[in-house]
Amino acid sequence: MAVDTEIRREPRHAQAPARPGRGPGLWHFLTFAAPGTLIYFCFVVLPIGLSFGYSLTNQALLRPKTQFVGLRNYKLLLQDDTFLQSLRVTTILTLIVVIVPNVLGVAIAVLLDRKGWLYNALRSVFFTPMVISSVVISVIWTRILADDGPINQALRGLGVRQPPGWLSDPDLALYSLSSIVCWQMLGFCVVVYLAGLQGVPQDLAEAAAIDGAGPVRRFRSITWPLLAPALTINTVVLLISAFKIFDHVKVITNGGPGTGTTATVAFVILQEGFVENRTGYASAEAVVMLVIIAALAVLALRILQRREVQL
Repeated sequence: MAVDTEIRREPRHAQAPARPGRGPGLWHFLTFAAPGTLIYFCFVVLPIGLSFGYSLTNQALLRPKTQFVGLRNYKLLLQDDTFLQSLRVTTILTLIVVIVPNVLGVAIAVLLDRKGWLYNALRSVFFTPMVISSVVISVIWTRILADDGPINQALRGLGVRQPPGWLSDPDLALYSLSSIVCWQMLGFCVVVYLAGLQGVPQDLAEAAAIDGAGPVRRFRSITWPLLAPALTINTVVLLISAFKIFDHVKVITNGGPGTGTTATVAFVILQEGFVENRTGYASAEAVVMLVIIAALAVLALRILQRREVQL
């Protein structure tokens, strides 16, 4: 009986109530979350805050005195033809870059969704432009699309006397620039769609084929709805990447030909800040671009994610 009593009493002494306020939460935060939070604050939040502060001044890199001007820079943006033109150019380029790689990416991914060394090699080929520097891509395509480049030389060999000026014609330069960006971003879309195709259940496709559904019907009713998450990823990434393009414009056309025919918002911001020495005004343009990109990204996510839920 004494042994049983000791055994029954032992759990009472073993279970001690935990004292409040002694959990490992603070230590875990300081160990894991604090470094990442500090880096994010220093390299994201702080620059955004400084840019907004500069946008309220007339600061310039070579001007010793800086004065607070309030919202004057933002009012000037609404009357600045150069900035408004850059918004139009950026909008056209963004629409092309979002639509074309998505459409071609789906088609190529469906063709490459097969087993074999050849298809694996082709996947690597399509993804290669993504890992090459944008400056290198721009230099290569500048030479290819030059007036005396390989494409125009081939057209002359076919009997075309006056080949188009792909980069020198104001009516073609923006579309040529957009095509180069689409070519580089195509590999990313293909890889994302291929990953989405790997998650499509084969049982559904086989059952639909047994019921008499053709390839087009199976893709429209089964494959495409299940690729909704991949479409969301590609659309948002392409939207953000296209709206802030600078290096392609700088290397290929330098904003020309003519006056601002290919000058994007990012190109105009850097021109204003570092060439025209108007840091405050360039900061206001950067803040506006940030707001536009954030609004478009949130809107695209809302629409596309709602489509995922509905499907």
